[in-house]
Amino acid sequence: MTTDSARVPRAAQATAVRRAASTILPPRGVRAGAPVPRAAGGSARRRAPVALMVSDTLSLGLAVALAAPGPWPPVAVLLQVTVQLLLNACRGLYRTGLSPSALAELPALAGLAAVQWYVIAEAVSAYDPRHAAGWLALGCAAGVQTVVSCGARAFVHRARLWSAGRSPQSTLVVGGGPVADRVVAVLQEHTRYGMRPVGRVVGSGTGTDARAGQAPLPVLASVQDAGRAVVQNSVRHAVFTVPPEAVADGPELFALFTRHRCRVWLITDQETVARRRTGPRPDHVWGFAAHSLQAGPHRPVAHGAKRAMDAVLATVALVVASPVMAACALAVRVCDGPGVVFRQERIGRYGRPFVLLKFRTLRPADAHESATRWNVSADRRMSGVGRMLRRTSLDELPQLWNVVRGDMSLVGPRPERPYFVKQFSRVHPGYRTRHRMPVGITGLAQVHGLRGDTSIEDRARFDNRYIETWSLWQDMCVLARTAGSVFRLGGS
Repeated sequence: MTTDSARVPRAAQATAVRRAASTILPPRGVRAGAPVPRAAGGSARRRAPVALMVSDTLSLGLAVALAAPGPWPPVAVLLQVTVQLLLNACRGLYRTGLSPSALAELPALAGLAAVQWYVIAEAVSAYDPRHAAGWLALGCAAGVQTVVSCGARAFVHRARLWSAGRSPQSTLVVGGGPVADRVVAVLQEHTRYGMRPVGRVVGSGTGTDARAGQAPLPVLASVQDAGRAVVQNSVRHAVFTVPPEAVADGPELFALFTRHRCRVWLITDQETVARRRTGPRPDHVWGFAAHSLQAGPHRPVAHGAKRAMDAVLATVALVVASPVMAACALAVRVCDGPGVVFRQERIGRYGRPFVLLKFRTLRPADAHESATRWNVSADRRMSGVGRMLRRTSLDELPQLWNVVRGDMSLVGPRPERPYFVKQFSRVHPGYRTRHRMPVGITGLAQVHGLRGDTSIEDRARFDNRYIETWSLWQDMCVLARTAGSVFRLGGS
């Protein structure tokens, strides 16, 4: 079934909640239309990964100076620092959680330090047998590094919590009932989490009436009210006390918060909910299970590596595929006339529009048809060259330039046109949340055959699954499966 024949239900409207509450006012000195200022407490969280990297590097240097087996070559030290930072980043030791603990990180630090010392020692001894070291000496060096690193990390964590407590950031809490009341009370009392509740968002699907709450906070009954509160109060955090899909306006609220660069959290007393979303060890806020609902902000190192991999691979692919692209452009020009490259507005990460590039396979009648027609694979106006390009997916090659520019990634949810994003977001609650990640040329849904005129609900489910389980290795697997599917001529 295509979008044109699908019935789109009317979006649910938030119910009004009557409650006396203080009015949300804009910060002093901020003019209408001025950029939203960022609270001061965010700088400590942004600096935390760098401080942790510095502490790990210094602990390694101290271990080399005090416990290294004999004179350690400078090249080995440089290689060891690189390996250490990569291993710790892959293990997630540079994420900025709400309740960091150096003791909880101790087993991972010890294991990675031991692996790092033994691997580098084997490489050094293979290069120069004079630097061969015994197992006991390497174990002592790894132990010194672990102890020093754990102590330095405890200091960094304590400093970040202290800074967050002194300058908590404005926060909106989404949900009603006793759980939301307790979460608000905890955030107000324990400022070290860096959140200062300034309002409650209570829609028509939160389960209970916000009038049962006791926290003296303004109650916002619609997405529009929440949007004004975000701008007026420079809100930097949004806390859901139930999953967004369980709230009637959840997808719209999630899109609003991500569009304003807020960090979105799920904080609930239902451990199974957070465990299902983040694995066996979710974060916590005073005993409440907590999990970031965004992939990007809490994995800056890994996502920086993803962007670097995209830029390098896309640049290489553009160079390698340039003869093929030139041949495709010539074929389109000869068979279909001028206008080789087709430009179309698509929706990217956080709902931002960008211009997507493709080889033209069909000349639409007008701009309205281009923006609203769902599937053109059976259109009789398409030439033989256009059908060949679509069947082989060669029409997608210009999107490598979108990847180089940063509009897209090699792997991610496929971008769609604004008209269909609005339609699908109303029908499928999980569709809008797939914009948490950069859009891609290929994705987990596409390698499972969900291309062309296939289920949008299934695509959204696969896309959100990809985001919640994302890793660089998963990206490599998707790219390998995509390369294999090209030879099966499965284009749409």
